[in-house]
Amino acid sequence: MAATSDDDRRTARVLVVEDSDAIREMVVEALGAAGYVCIGRVDGDGLEETLDGHRPDLVVLDVMLPGRDGFALMDVVRSWGEVGVIMLTARDGLPDRLRGLDGGADDYVVKPFEMSELVSRVGAVLRRRGRLPATIQVGDLVVDRGAGVAARAGARLDLTATELRLLDFLLDQRGRTVSANQILNAVWGYASYDDNLVHVHISSLRRKLEAHGPRIVHTARGIGYRLQAARP
Repeated sequence: MAATSDDDRRTARVLVVEDSDAIREMVVEALGAAGYVCIGRVDGDGLEETLDGHRPDLVVLDVMLPGRDGFALMDVVRSWGEVGVIMLTARDGLPDRLRGLDGGADDYVVKPFEMSELVSRVGAVLRRRGRLPATIQVGDLVVDRGAGVAARAGARLDLTATELRLLDFLLDQRGRTVSANQILNAVWGYASYDDNLVHVHISSLRRKLEAHGPRIVHTARGIGYRLQAARP
């Protein structure tokens, strides 16, 4: 499999438009840590100039903004070019979600949200739009997400569908520690459940990965799990 490294991933550019300083700064930091070139704006003033200057591949857009709201700004983004849009909102009513999706949003995230979920959704939208490579490499681990194939040190791994989803999520969060509940939400769709479910699948995934190299999925005791390439 020809692979694309983490350095290549940094060409994906994200713009975050959110009037809450705390949320905007956390989102920009999390997406930056995940490897994206990310900037934030407090509102839609000068959005056209920002789009021309930053040229994002995806815009994370709050619905409730001062001045032009997120729905109006989505029209601006859509008229500017083929860009992914994820809407953020505290309103989880079906009419609002349908308005956003019918208006051209790729995804809709309701506040409060897990930062790991947003990072994964950003990656999913960028991949669907062809702005991220289907194949990614972390150290000697190569994963072809399009084909559902993973290999380590040149050896193909015999992973179950659940293990592939788990590995895919850990890849999106690589370098960050994620909790068992975050993994449950992203991989199984459970808000909460028996943490042992995660432990069992992490242990199985580790055995298969470590059959061909040193530990790459690490445990932060009492906190969660982190995928990080082994040092050469």
